[in-house]
Amino acid sequence: MNKKLLIIILMTIMTAVAVYAQNDTLFTRTELYHPGDYGSTNYRIPAVITAKDGSIVAVTDKRKFNEGDLPQDIDIVCNRSTDGGQTWSEPYTIAQGTGVNHGFGDCALAWSNDENGLIAVFVGGVGLWNSTASEPIRSYKCYSYDNGQTWTEPVDITNFIFGDDCIIPEHQTWRASFFGSGNGLLTSTGRIMFVAAIREGSAQSLCNYAVYSDDNGLTWQVSGRASTGGDEAKVTELVDGRILMSIRHNGKRWYNISSNGGQTWRPNVSSWNDIIAPACNGDLIRYTSVNQGYNKNRLLHSVPKGTQRTDVTVYVSYDEGETWPVSKTVVPYSSAYSSLCVLPDGTIGLYVEENPSGEMGNYSTAFYNFSIEWLTDGNDTYGFDAVSEISDNDSLKIYPVPATSLIKIESDGFKKIRVFNMKGQTVKKVSVKGQNVVEVDITKLAVGTYLVEAVDFSGNVKMGKFVK
Repeated sequence: MNKKLLIIILMTIMTAVAVYAQNDTLFTRTELYHPGDYGSTNYRIPAVITAKDGSIVAVTDKRKFNEGDLPQDIDIVCNRSTDGGQTWSEPYTIAQGTGVNHGFGDCALAWSNDENGLIAVFVGGVGLWNSTASEPIRSYKCYSYDNGQTWTEPVDITNFIFGDDCIIPEHQTWRASFFGSGNGLLTSTGRIMFVAAIREGSAQSLCNYAVYSDDNGLTWQVSGRASTGGDEAKVTELVDGRILMSIRHNGKRWYNISSNGGQTWRPNVSSWNDIIAPACNGDLIRYTSVNQGYNKNRLLHSVPKGTQRTDVTVYVSYDEGETWPVSKTVVPYSSAYSSLCVLPDGTIGLYVEENPSGEMGNYSTAFYNFSIEWLTDGNDTYGFDAVSEISDNDSLKIYPVPATSLIKIESDGFKKIRVFNMKGQTVKKVSVKGQNVVEVDITKLAVGTYLVEAVDFSGNVKMGKFVK
């Protein structure tokens, strides 16, 4: 990150932190689904992601007639929030189940390489334990090009992973595969990655492999084995480009690391002394990194704490996943699968299965929103440690500020303009075609502070900011 960009990020983040400090609401909970809602007996398997426009997209298994996994009749439904998770849209269907052996479930979400793009992967059909190489549980993908408002029809990608017609001969005898629901990963190189739990033979045991694409999901490749005896797993990218995988395991949570973008993994898994959990799905995401101009590297991990599916807890790592010294229980009663996201204001979202009555199963799903200050009891703060000055001669002229629907950027001499949010994620790209003033539509961007980078034909850069 260049110095000018860092300077502006420092200034704007400090402003955002000051604004947030005026808000006394450090912890909120909103229920999305309760058993019986919309005519469905149960809901399970939460996944959540913050889209590129700042909206929150939540995906859930609608288990219409019972709480069972596939091959039961299950729909995958989606909800969006444009106000930080306080209110949610009515549900709409991504994949419609049509009976036993014809349902869908276990959805995972990631950013795609498209401007407003998301990708979802999930499975459908006969289920994990009934699957064979000749009659396999199927794997699917679908896309959203409008930040989760609509989705394409599911496309079958099973033949890239396993089964009789798999393009990898060694995988043609494998019996089953399903994705770990929650977050996938879009790496800094543009690689899209999810983790599959694979039944290689007839035994009821699973191994973990990364499933990844270097062409925005058109074709897929399968990594070397990352674990033997694992289950649902998640990946995130470390600041040095390595990939960290967290693996479901009863007791000390397992992990593995890849030094080549997820293609191969260390021969043996390691375990974290800090995370003791039952065999349950959780989530792993990047919160901040110094590569994005933040003052600290931080990872977040969610999973039940202890030996039972209860007390879903969020852990914080400051050393790229080597240790998890800070944790706080968010759901202090029966709770199981969970998924994490980071909101544009730097607060944290947790979408989770829970039963406040204390009984296992028969879950509701709820979205929690809280700050890093709440999570760490005030010992950590979202933002930067220092603010530097920037010359007016080096800054772009952007107006009006604040803006609502359009901004104007004086662009004489520039060839391209990029707008990105405070996490360093690009939300707009504009090619300048000789205009002295470029108008940029920001209608779909979330409320917040944004940075603008303009590059001229000699490679010189000017920076600016605006507030919506």
